[in-house]
Amino acid sequence: MDSWDINGTELRPHAPQILSSTPDARAIALAIPEGESLQDHQVHERAWVVILDGDVEITTVSGERVVGSAGLLVEFAPGERHAVHARSDTRLLLLLTPWPGDGHPGSLSLEDKSHAREHAAEHRER
Repeated sequence: MDSWDINGTELRPHAPQILSSTPDARAIALAIPEGESLQDHQVHERAWVVILDGDVEITTVSGERVVGSAGLLVEFAPGERHAVHARSDTRLLLLLTPWPGDGHPGSLSLEDKSHAREHAAEHRER
């Protein structure tokens, strides 16, 4: 058994802390200062966001919106674009599964990574 006292963990803004990382999942604790956001983004994995402390507004590109505080749990499908805005200093737990998800650079072979760089270069040239 592993355990973490997340409330007792010192979290600094802009410095996510990976608590655990296995082939099954990754758990990350992070702090977002009041007024700042995790801008519109997506991850390759299914994502669960648990608000530990503070107040947030979470939105999706499809227009869904939820406002909540400590105890709020939000689930996102793999690739679902979303943003998390801190309405007050906020601490949250992010769970990603499986880790890494399909298409994540960490799940690619070295050959796939070299092709990904080529494809990215092609897109920049267009």
